[in-house]
Amino acid sequence: MITDRAGEYLVKIAKQAIEHYIETKEKLEIPDDYPIELDEKLGVFVTLNKNNTLRGCIGYAEPIEPAIKATIEVAIAAAFNDPRFSAVTKDEFPILDLEVTVLTKPEMIIVAHPDQYFDEIEIGTDGLIIQKGYSRGLLLPQVATENAFTIEDFLEHTCMKAGISADSWMDESCDVYKFQGQIFK
Repeated sequence: MITDRAGEYLVKIAKQAIEHYIETKEKLEIPDDYPIELDEKLGVFVTLNKNNTLRGCIGYAEPIEPAIKATIEVAIAAAFNDPRFSAVTKDEFPILDLEVTVLTKPEMIIVAHPDQYFDEIEIGTDGLIIQKGYSRGLLLPQVATENAFTIEDFLEHTCMKAGISADSWMDESCDVYKFQGQIFK
């Protein structure tokens, strides 16, 4: 995936993007000095936590933008456009913990029977995307670990995130994808 140096740079740039937006209400320009490997199109999520509690999380599951550009965009979105939370304020910004997760390209898990998902998903390594029709939910790999999920819990919670019934993962019309993530703090 990417080097630790590049990952640490993404965390720094995500913080700068949020701070710049707080001050100016404008998107941070891409700096000239970023590691060239961040030109690669990668899926990226930015997660904000306040006192070990989720405060915002937005990202691109698919590699649609260069990592540097994607990180700036999703950092701002996580801080100001996550519909679950109010916008981050200038006063609370310094106490937020921020993490950037860089994703591998999602791959569909092909199974003959839903029980086979238990052999294909690794807690702590894999993140999940579940899609049924127009409904789609994504949970990052760390969500399963942080919540002590079993594989079945992880599948069910990803379905609920998609707004579909928790047991939809057993339905043939439901597509399940897995991906891995590099987490930088």
